[in-house]
Amino acid sequence: MDKEGRVLVEIDNLSKSYRRGDQTIPVLNGISLRIPERDFLALMGPSGSGKSTLLNLIAGLDRADSGLIRVAGVVITDLSEIELAHWRAQNVGFIFQFYNLIPVLTAFENVELPLLLTDLSKKERREHVKTALALVKLDDRMDHRPGQLSGGQQQRVAIARAVVTDPAILVADEPTGDLDRRSADDVLNLMERLTGDLGKTVIMVTHDPRAAERARTLKVLDKGILANASEAPLS
Repeated sequence: MDKEGRVLVEIDNLSKSYRRGDQTIPVLNGISLRIPERDFLALMGPSGSGKSTLLNLIAGLDRADSGLIRVAGVVITDLSEIELAHWRAQNVGFIFQFYNLIPVLTAFENVELPLLLTDLSKKERREHVKTALALVKLDDRMDHRPGQLSGGQQQRVAIARAVVTDPAILVADEPTGDLDRRSADDVLNLMERLTGDLGKTVIMVTHDPRAAERARTLKVLDKGILANASEAPLS
């Protein structure tokens, strides 16, 4: 059941297509959606249904053909590229399936990267990084490089990097897709804590029904249209 609360993300009549040669391929068709604050939303659906495209549009990584996206009162579909990049840096944390950590950097240095674009002093950055790594229970591994960490530990470093700037929204694209079940459960427990204890809003794309069960809200996309979870195919 959807969690009631103040609406953080408003999506109205959103459409997106891509060009492939001479063809126009529709991906999203008239999507409307409300996402409350502190929600943990799972997006499911068949491959090619538009899940990652919708996630990227909410995160300001892509542009819609038409429609509106408003996040915390800001209509991001009206922002210029420079304004959108600035908004994204301040408001969105990203969690990816394959972690996207830089191999030659330590866990500390990977988590610190988003803070290098801020006005924080070196001391302030260090405190923020230590807090984020403590949150994911890896403060004792801050000097380890990704190759010295397990897959689950690397994903927790990636989550620390996503939250270190204190964004309002965390977008996660198949965050458990490369993990064993125990590591996946650890990551999902952490994402639940981020919404419950820290008030973050998490939007997760997943193919894994067990991961989706951990979310508070489930939405299913089928052929670019929001469908009933009980009706749309998930494979």
